[in-house]
Amino acid sequence: MIALIDCNNFYVSCERSFNPSLENVPVIVLSNNDGCVISRSEEAKALGIPMGEPAYKLKNIIEKKNIQVFSSNYTLYGDMSRRIMSILKGFSPNTEVYSVDESFLPIENIDDSCLIEYGSHIRSTVLKWTGVPVSVGIAPTKTLAKLASKVAKKNKETEGVFFLDTQDKIITALHQTPVGDVWGIGRRYAAMLNSYGVNTALDFSRKDSKWVKSRMGITGLSVWEELNGNPCIKDSTISEKKKSIVTSRTFGEYIYDFVPLSEAIANFAVKCAYKLRKQKGCACEIMVFIYTNPFRSDLPQYYNSAIMEMPVATNSSIEIVKYALELLKKIYQPGYAFKKAGVMVSRIVSQGEVQGSLFDNVDRSKHNKLMLAIDQYNDSKGREKLRLLSQGFSRAWYLKNEHLSGCYSTNLKDSIIVK
Repeated sequence: MIALIDCNNFYVSCERSFNPSLENVPVIVLSNNDGCVISRSEEAKALGIPMGEPAYKLKNIIEKKNIQVFSSNYTLYGDMSRRIMSILKGFSPNTEVYSVDESFLPIENIDDSCLIEYGSHIRSTVLKWTGVPVSVGIAPTKTLAKLASKVAKKNKETEGVFFLDTQDKIITALHQTPVGDVWGIGRRYAAMLNSYGVNTALDFSRKDSKWVKSRMGITGLSVWEELNGNPCIKDSTISEKKKSIVTSRTFGEYIYDFVPLSEAIANFAVKCAYKLRKQKGCACEIMVFIYTNPFRSDLPQYYNSAIMEMPVATNSSIEIVKYALELLKKIYQPGYAFKKAGVMVSRIVSQGEVQGSLFDNVDRSKHNKLMLAIDQYNDSKGREKLRLLSQGFSRAWYLKNEHLSGCYSTNLKDSIIVK
């Protein structure tokens, strides 16, 4: 058997963990730049607030219903996620982290009659140690475990744990699930299946395997097998290294001048370099792009990008920033209100397979030692404590986050004081 542990309204739950006054009141968390709703408490859902709704459209109901609003605090959410996943790995070292708020936990050597109790123990442990409520779905396959977790989350009678232990339960769950809600079936496949009268997961599971494979390939067939109780989706924790890395951001304010734009590009380039070093890779190419707000037709529009091949593949922040700023100088045009920019590094090779150059005059050993020292210091003392001068200290290009909560679990300055 396998269990899917899914955190309930994760971002909201993280905020509530450190602020008990938020319990039983409507709470929403907004996306970058305080744009759209990306997490809602049950109370907010009951008020009819849809996922993805722009915040400016909710101004009246927020004031009328006293809805508590928070900017996305990814530092807090990331740390809480790591804590929860660490707890789950205590139950099984083979726990597979699927996303920031979901994990698959293989269950071995436990009798089926004890699995509800086991799931409740997992749930109560996570809640007690982190304050985050989770739903536990248990089933013979990952796809069925996904369905079980949805039942556990929606049906209060399950008390947060649901086990698809009989064929009758599986059939009922499949019948109640629209085919488009099945894990692995996207909008395009859902529309195609609906055109053939396949509207529920049960309808899909009863189609002929050859019919499924001819229209959806191996991926669709895997989903079909899983719904029929045959495990065939492998562990996804062993992922391939990225072939390209992009760091970009929509600015909280418009940027008109070169200096703050160059600081943003330098910071994006540093983040790309850091990610390269983490996967022990070096990039051969770099691209920089900038553009204005396409939704503001009243403003002059401009979009441009530039790409270059670096003389020697590298993961040095110093080199990558240097080339990124060279590209920015080529494409920057004054007189525009820039809203977004980014850096992409590509053609990534292993750092042990870098092709040198006869004309290379960079002391790469020195660069590697410096980058290692910077990473070790920043990892222990805090992000960007050590930085390149070109990164600057301006916040003009930072995200808009007027409702940001504290980084309670990672910053001593934000630690809760008990009086």
